[in-house]
Amino acid sequence: MNMQYLRHNKRTAVFERIKKYLKLLPLLTVILLVSCKGKPVTVPEYLTVTHDYITLRGFALGTYFKVSYKDDKKRDYYDSIKKILNEFENSLSIYRENSIISKVNRNEPVELDSYFITVFNCAKEISEKTNGAFDISASPIFEIWGWGAKERVPVTPELIDSLKQFVGMDKIHVSGRKIIKDNPHVTLNINAIAKGYSSDVVALFLERHGIGDYLVEIGGEIVVKGKNKDGNNWQIGIEKPADGNMIPGEALQAIINIRDKAVATSGDYRKFYVENGKKYAHTIDPKTGYPAKKNILSASVVANDCMTADALATAFMVMGLDDTKKFTEQYPDIEVFLIYTDENNEIKEYCSDNMKNRFVEIKQN
Repeated sequence: MNMQYLRHNKRTAVFERIKKYLKLLPLLTVILLVSCKGKPVTVPEYLTVTHDYITLRGFALGTYFKVSYKDDKKRDYYDSIKKILNEFENSLSIYRENSIISKVNRNEPVELDSYFITVFNCAKEISEKTNGAFDISASPIFEIWGWGAKERVPVTPELIDSLKQFVGMDKIHVSGRKIIKDNPHVTLNINAIAKGYSSDVVALFLERHGIGDYLVEIGGEIVVKGKNKDGNNWQIGIEKPADGNMIPGEALQAIINIRDKAVATSGDYRKFYVENGKKYAHTIDPKTGYPAKKNILSASVVANDCMTADALATAFMVMGLDDTKKFTEQYPDIEVFLIYTDENNEIKEYCSDNMKNRFVEIKQN
């Protein structure tokens, strides 16, 4: 049976469960308000109001989003946010045929926009810092494993070797608003950084409108500023990296306390498929061309921006425990929490020193 078909149906089923779960939340109940003229006004299903906080929920970028912000004017930014995310996909979605990145991958003439240039420059910088553990130019290899926009194909050592010659951020460059490739077969896939960057983009929109207290979450990648509705720092759950934990927030490993920061988590407990009794996870090592065989189950990163946090969370899954420890020693502004298995296959946790005071609660394994 076609594995792409199975993954599509599994993903569709999960989204339907998420939709059903969200609709059951009390905060999503449609509320009737009375306007100043005494006429009943129906609040849209996507919007709730708690004190001075507006909460918007919806779907974009193939996933869910939640935006909560304090605004005494009660402004509804839902349509504006949806428009921003649509523009974002028109630039960076490999699943949209006419997006800028799709045209770049097909070697069609196209002018790059600020979204593309920003994410490209960040991805290149992180690729250098992680010694290639994060590499958006590994797109040809992502594709053959079934983690791109194309159908999965039978993977052989010969096929991987033939594609590795097109992988490497030194083989593609930005000049002004144009892309320059050393070889036309070089392509890009920014899925491992896109959700984090999109959260930054929405957060910037809120700040430009004078919003000083907010939470933006897109597909689990989060940016927060200021305080929550209770006047405290935001509390963020880190999920338990167990196969079958498909509903966001349903099973947590820990809860952390953050303010004016971003947090992203990467793990292989949702995106994988099983074929001939073997599990194939979505985290691919760009150097080997094969799924990363490290012992990390999930990596959570706190950083100043979500684009960086998202990319590093993926890189740490590839790098493994020891190299991640060395990285955090070299870059003290990066905080990390790893859940991994030791040599006895027991679940363990590692937390960088600069993150230890953030924990509100750690669940027992």
